[in-house]
Amino acid sequence: MTTSPTTATATSAYRQYSHREILEVMTALLAALFTAMISTTIVSTALPTIIADLDGTQRQYTWVITASLLAMTVSTPVWGKLSDLFSKKALTQISIVLFVLGSVAAGLTTSIAMMMVARAVQGLAMGGLMALVQAIMGSIMAPRERGRYAGYMGAVMAVATVSGPLLGGVITDSLGWRWCYFVSVPLAVAALVLLQIKLTLPTTRRTKTPLDYSGAILVTFVAALPMLWVTFAGSDYDWISWQSGAYLVAFLVAAALLIVVELRAAEPVIPIRLLRNPTAALMIVAGIGAGVAMFGSGVFLTQYFQLGGGASPTQAGLMTMPLIVAQMLAATIGGQIVTRTGRIKPVMLVGGLVMLVGLFGLGTIDHTMPYWLVAVFMALMGAGIGALVQNVVLVVQNTVDVTQIGAASAAIAFFRSLGGAVGVSVLGAVLTARVATNITTGLSSLGLSADSMSSGSGDTKLDISGLPGPIQEVFHHSYADAFGGVFLIAAVCSVVSVVAIIAMREAPLRTTIALTNTEERSR
Repeated sequence: MTTSPTTATATSAYRQYSHREILEVMTALLAALFTAMISTTIVSTALPTIIADLDGTQRQYTWVITASLLAMTVSTPVWGKLSDLFSKKALTQISIVLFVLGSVAAGLTTSIAMMMVARAVQGLAMGGLMALVQAIMGSIMAPRERGRYAGYMGAVMAVATVSGPLLGGVITDSLGWRWCYFVSVPLAVAALVLLQIKLTLPTTRRTKTPLDYSGAILVTFVAALPMLWVTFAGSDYDWISWQSGAYLVAFLVAAALLIVVELRAAEPVIPIRLLRNPTAALMIVAGIGAGVAMFGSGVFLTQYFQLGGGASPTQAGLMTMPLIVAQMLAATIGGQIVTRTGRIKPVMLVGGLVMLVGLFGLGTIDHTMPYWLVAVFMALMGAGIGALVQNVVLVVQNTVDVTQIGAASAAIAFFRSLGGAVGVSVLGAVLTARVATNITTGLSSLGLSADSMSSGSGDTKLDISGLPGPIQEVFHHSYADAFGGVFLIAAVCSVVSVVAIIAMREAPLRTTIALTNTEERSR
């Protein structure tokens, strides 16, 4: 395979940045990522309070989360492809502005429907930041050097992730949950200023290449259909029914059309031709399993502590710290090991196995399990996620040229987010069903009906403050005992990730930003 003139010209515009230049760019990038991350983690501990305050139900709780994940999943590959065609700097700034707008709207919301729309806007912006930060990093440093700077990213992400749940709990308990959204505004302004001053990258616009609108539309259908199916299956219709069959057929048709369109498109949103090699295909599989663990852990652990244990938002934030600290340390140390040794598979394999141990351990939790044991399992899962998630992207980036780094990175993030979004929907549906069954059983033992804790649609209400003490105890125990099965399903999904890592053939991490002529021909 030879390099086209367009690709050669674009590649020549990129250069290896000096250590000082990389640090300056990373300062701007991490300020932007910190803004989005801390807003998301602040809200994680406040969500049970938010849904209860807006008179929402368990299903609506899942949908508020799913709205953000779906928007992020759908938009990530689009942002990634745009970053290969237009200014990465301008696109990053647009993402930040969108995130601020979504945050302000969420803070002013008065209904679940409005909250879902605001969260979708936030997810759209998060898709941009997830894709663009990875694309920019791949444009200024070689894969072999990336682990070194992943340590800085891991530290900043850790500050946002560790402080977010705790800060969210304090804000919710003192100022009210709306300020969890408003707090991101000044941080976003600072990030915009830093990006304007520090970030300078070449723009390789290919003016004669049409945008892949058909691919973007089909990606939306491929991502949305399975999430809609698992959300309504089991309640509005049976899991095995003609409605489920209709969703399956529609998904398969959309997926087939997407493959055909992307193979023919000049600049596809999902670069199927680039990802056809076995290594990239295996990393897609690994990323999907890791996505289920990563997104599911953040969503359901805070619910476990608050709804299952009766903890306040502040307490729930503190209780999730073992997971977050372990994830930060594993990401930082793992990145340093990758850079020094040039080997990535051992770090990923150890991370995958440790993640599995943590997930299977969490699969045994109930209302009688002591917190210290939950903390151990959380830490193991967090360490595995930290060693695995970013390295999945790095493996794929190592196989493509810098001119295609945005689309390739975003494609991996897309499948990871899709796995996480569908996984959260599936796990949320399982949790809703298990909680309803547990509550019915628990109330029956007291000689009561489950109608006293249901909304008009039969879904379980989350605001139980006005209920008698014995009924509240049934509620908490019903939730706590339901989470074990949820994490056990996530563990089974993650087994696939470990198998994919074992099957991966490791290639040396290159020391150049662009592919050499020899590497280009061997693809």
